[in-house]
Amino acid sequence: MSEHSVSVEVAHKLQERKHAKRSHKEEVRRFEERIEIIEAVLLAVVAIATAWSGYQSARWDGRSAESYAVASAHRVDSDNFFTLGGQQRLHDISTFNAWLQAKASGNDQMAEMLERRFSANYKTAFNAWVATDPFNNPEAPAGPAFMAEYVNDLEQQGESMRSDASHTLELGRTERETGEDYVRLTVFLATILFMVAISQRFRSNVPRFGLLGLAGLATAVTLTMLMMFPRG
Repeated sequence: MSEHSVSVEVAHKLQERKHAKRSHKEEVRRFEERIEIIEAVLLAVVAIATAWSGYQSARWDGRSAESYAVASAHRVDSDNFFTLGGQQRLHDISTFNAWLQAKASGNDQMAEMLERRFSANYKTAFNAWVATDPFNNPEAPAGPAFMAEYVNDLEQQGESMRSDASHTLELGRTERETGEDYVRLTVFLATILFMVAISQRFRSNVPRFGLLGLAGLATAVTLTMLMMFPRG
């Protein structure tokens, strides 16, 4: 073989090696670009999910505070109704006692005047009580307040407001717990962001892909939880 032929063959092999190295570098570069795209997409998804979770947490905290305020207002209104109801009951009972004294003394004019001072609900119970012939019937109830017909509207409104206060307070607790769930989810998402950021510092594929795979799995789980949570 001539010296010229050997030189040509060597040059050809060197050229093939050069093309092979260039091709390998191109493949590595394309692979790196794909990984970077995956990392960028993962970061974008987690960042959006983190923002949404933080927004929902703030929304539920606001709703919880509003429910607590409403429950407190209902409780105050309930106490006011019970106070007014108690005062009305006391007024009716004291008026009834005065009526008994007037009736016992034969002062019918005073008794009629006192009857007009009864509250509407007590008057209904009073009429039902009188119908039982209490002065001659030993089994008659002790007074109108013990009759089934007696209803104190103010006390009933107070009981209704108390029930509303308890329901709204429980609603506020549930909303607060939902907000706390979103806070925990936000912390979890921040951890995923940290894993993705750390994976970018590794040049070795094993730890880098391991962290990316773990971050991807965690993202899928978190997004599933995020879709299952109630929205404010």
